[in-house]
Amino acid sequence: MVNRTNDARVPLIGIDRHRIATDGHGVTTLVGFFGCPLRCKYCLNNQCHDKKRQWQRLSPQALYNEVKQDELYFLATGGGITFGGGEPCLQSRFIKAFREICGEAWNITVETSLYVPQSHLRRLLNIVNTYIVDIKDLNPHIYSEYTCLNIDLLNTNLEWLVHHVKPENIFVRVPSIPKFNTPIDAEKTVEKLKNMGIINIERFNYIIPKKEK
Repeated sequence: MVNRTNDARVPLIGIDRHRIATDGHGVTTLVGFFGCPLRCKYCLNNQCHDKKRQWQRLSPQALYNEVKQDELYFLATGGGITFGGGEPCLQSRFIKAFREICGEAWNITVETSLYVPQSHLRRLLNIVNTYIVDIKDLNPHIYSEYTCLNIDLLNTNLEWLVHHVKPENIFVRVPSIPKFNTPIDAEKTVEKLKNMGIINIERFNYIIPKKEK
């Protein structure tokens, strides 16, 4: 039977090679998918919503052909591919097909908001090694104000992830966002995450460009 997923092409907003200790373990290549359900006020990759641009489209096989030149670095450092975006988990079939091509030796990381139908997360369960989760804030009002979405799906998927993935493979980023949450709000989110059993939590501050202020 022909695996048509290997030939299906999806739009990418970029491929960034030779990243070190910024998007997962070791040396990584960041692959950014087009499209995201969130509409964050200070989106770092706002181009992922730009439907007018002609984005490069690649199949899983074509992407592998593009990035396999760095396999030596991946194997030597425990690195691999980090899928971001946009929301990478929406492309779970693509990522699964890519894993079947690249094999088990590369580390696959997703940088995700978890705001996807849970079927995508279930499909990726034995595919992805590391999850970097950007949750914004666990206060429902703050989350809604910042992302324009209800927090319920995030909460459901975060609970699911904690129960199905080893804690050492989950990294959660908690930002302080000017005009949206305070350091006290962020600390409350950190405490909630700790109570859920999450051990890898990164606190940081959004630096807002002057034109956005």
